[in-house]
Amino acid sequence: MTKKFWTVAHVMDVMERLYPQHLQEQWDRNGLIIGDPQQPIRRVLLAVDPVSSTAQEAITGGYDMLITHHPLFLRGTSFVSRQDYKGRIVHDFIKNDIALMNAHTNADSASRGVAWALARAAGITGEPFETIDEDESGHSRGLGRIGNLDEPVSLRDFFQRIAKALPCGPHGLFLGTPPETDLDSEVRTVAVSGGAGDTFLNTVTELGADVYVTADLRHHPASEHLENGGPALVCGSHWATEWLWLPILKADLEATARQDGVELEIVVSSIVTEPWTLHSPTFG
Repeated sequence: MTKKFWTVAHVMDVMERLYPQHLQEQWDRNGLIIGDPQQPIRRVLLAVDPVSSTAQEAITGGYDMLITHHPLFLRGTSFVSRQDYKGRIVHDFIKNDIALMNAHTNADSASRGVAWALARAAGITGEPFETIDEDESGHSRGLGRIGNLDEPVSLRDFFQRIAKALPCGPHGLFLGTPPETDLDSEVRTVAVSGGAGDTFLNTVTELGADVYVTADLRHHPASEHLENGGPALVCGSHWATEWLWLPILKADLEATARQDGVELEIVVSSIVTEPWTLHSPTFG
C-alpha cells in the first residue's frame, strides 16, 4: 500500500481551519514564511520561536517543516542575507527543503489556542472559557479567558499549581499581591492571557478576577494595579505561558492526519527559547 502524505499546502489548510487568519490582530503576520506549498511533509517540529536553536534542531533532526508561534519577520524586511540570524534561517531552510510557517495572534485567540491552553492548565472549568476581550467592532476575540475553578483554593496553592503546569525555564514564576492580601486568600475566579498581558489589567479587575495569570508584566503597570487593589498577579515568562499550546497543536494536527489516513510525525521542541540563561535570587 502506498503511504499517503500531506503537502505544505495541506498543512496550511488544516492550520487555517484551526487558527483562522481573520482572528489575527491587524499588526500581526501569520502563515507560510518559507517553503513550497507542493512539498510533501512527513515530519513536523513545533516551537514557540523561530530562532537559531530551533532552526538547527529542524535541520539536524531531518524535519520537513517547522511551525512556530512567533513570526520570523513581524515588521517586514528588505534584506535576507546571511549577515543576521533571520537571513541565515531563510538560506538554511531553503537549502534543506524545510518549510516554515507560524500562527501567532490567530492562535492566541482560537478556540483551542494559547489562551485556551493556559486556562485549562490553570484549572478553569466550563469550556468554552469566557473571553475577556473584544475587537474594535465589539466582537469577542479570545486573547484572554476567565472562569471559575472547580472549588476554591488558597492563593499559595494556586501559585504552586501554575508553577507545576508551566515548562521549566530560567525565568520562573512571580507572584504579586495587593496590600493586606495574604497567601491564604481564596482564589475562585481566574483570568489568563498568554504572553504579554498588561493590556488587560483593568479588564480583569472590572470582571472580578481573584488572580490574573500572564507574562511580561512591567514594573509600573503591575505596581499600580496591585496598589489599587486589583487581582493578585501570577507572572510567568512569555515563552512558558505560550508553550502550553504546542502539545494541543500537536494533538489536533495528529487527529486530523489520522482522519485523512496520513502518515505524519509531529514533535514538540523541548528547547527553552527564553532570552535568559540563568536565574538567581539576589543577596546584596
